[in-house]
Amino acid sequence: MKHLKLLMAVAGLVLCLTAGAQSQDAMRLNEYLVVNTADFQDDFGQQNAWIELFNSSYGTVDIAGCFLSDDPDNLKKYAIPGGDLDTKIKPRQHVLFWADNEPKHGTFHVSFDLAGADEIIFTKGDGKTIIDRIPVRHDLGENVSFGRTDDGIGSTDGSGEGWDILPHTSPGTNNNEIDKAAKPDRMKAMDPYGWILAVTAMSVVFTALILLFIIFKFIGKANIRAGKRRSAASEGTHIKESKYGEVPAETYAAIAMAMHLYAQESESHDDESFVVTLRHTDRSYSPWSSKIYSLRQTPDVKKRR
Repeated sequence: MKHLKLLMAVAGLVLCLTAGAQSQDAMRLNEYLVVNTADFQDDFGQQNAWIELFNSSYGTVDIAGCFLSDDPDNLKKYAIPGGDLDTKIKPRQHVLFWADNEPKHGTFHVSFDLAGADEIIFTKGDGKTIIDRIPVRHDLGENVSFGRTDDGIGSTDGSGEGWDILPHTSPGTNNNEIDKAAKPDRMKAMDPYGWILAVTAMSVVFTALILLFIIFKFIGKANIRAGKRRSAASEGTHIKESKYGEVPAETYAAIAMAMHLYAQESESHDDESFVVTLRHTDRSYSPWSSKIYSLRQTPDVKKRR
């Protein structure tokens, strides 16, 4: 029993570690800025190059233990330290790293800059498996970022469809929502008088009511039939349905007996004379309404002599 518990504990630990390692695959290099002169500032009030990562999954990902580097020959150039709650990236959220070559400033300050970097590489905790990489462009100009047009979508090498020079930098937020109107404003523009919303809501309600009516109707009929079968089973009879409805077996037996007697010559009916005799009786009361029949009669006692 102890060995079984130990085996289950080890299996659970391996499963947790495997799940954590697999979830890191959802992280993507999403955007970067090389020359920062009038853009976002770090927590020290300095303007430096930055790198944005995006969690493309719908689960929290802990990137502690992963690596960032600008050198393919040294994938472990900057190890993201553990013990920081901010390294747990929530679903569909972003995290910003400062490429200022000042790792002593904190967890999110890497040990290289982008001024002379050729590419940015994000590696798993094993230090070997590259999750994402992107070449660094040095022709963007000041305060111009390069990234994915839609967060998390595109190739994993920074080339091809899905990457472009962004019209505005968007550190820590969605790349494709900068110039879009809010959902309520878009809904108001599409349906200014609310007719679409009203018709949709009423359609949903009435459709649900119709479905409920049909469901309960069939359920009611099924319950009635089941109740009749249970009642018949408890009485020891069998209900047989026909096009004429439910007819008890006793009725069929009576009809069969009558037809049998009618077919037998010995059971023919007597001939009646069709003569009615009326006898007059002089009574002062009606025998049909007399109360004497409801009275208790006194028994006659006969004595022996």
